[in-house]
Amino acid sequence: MLEQLSQLLSVHVIGNFVNTYAWVWPICEMFHYVGMSLLVGLIGLLDLRILGLFKGIPVKALDRFVPIGIAAFAVNFITGFIFVAGYPDGGPIEYLSNLSFQLKMGTLLLALINLMVFYYSGLHARAAATPAEGDAPVGAKVAAALSLMFWVLVIFFGRMLMYNDTLLLFLGM
Repeated sequence: MLEQLSQLLSVHVIGNFVNTYAWVWPICEMFHYVGMSLLVGLIGLLDLRILGLFKGIPVKALDRFVPIGIAAFAVNFITGFIFVAGYPDGGPIEYLSNLSFQLKMGTLLLALINLMVFYYSGLHARAAATPAEGDAPVGAKVAAALSLMFWVLVIFFGRMLMYNDTLLLFLGM
């Protein structure tokens, strides 16, 4: 299964571009880190407000930052795809067989599911109605706490990509 997925993700044009120009990978890393900082910073601010910090700010006031978070996610999706498709030492299979990458993608999926539940269950609307100095509903607080945990884990496992052997050793694998 990993081989078939690897074949789907093998985009030779991207691989050739990344491998031909030494500046592509570090530029993509820079955009990936800035995108993650914006994404987690903005989502984190909203999550922390829902959890009860920064009570002087109405929750709805933070909604204006959502489009920036979506753009930051798009940047990370694109640069992440470039990393996987253009990996110079072995191609996509090197990422796909990396436990840290698998855990990062699994945690990212959980974060996105949590986000969908938050928006489509009505929790967002109830949380957005929270005025300054008010407390968000308990369900929104649970979603916010899960969101923070998932995004921290996405960053952790993303950082562990280059230290996968250490992670495997730590896990006794």
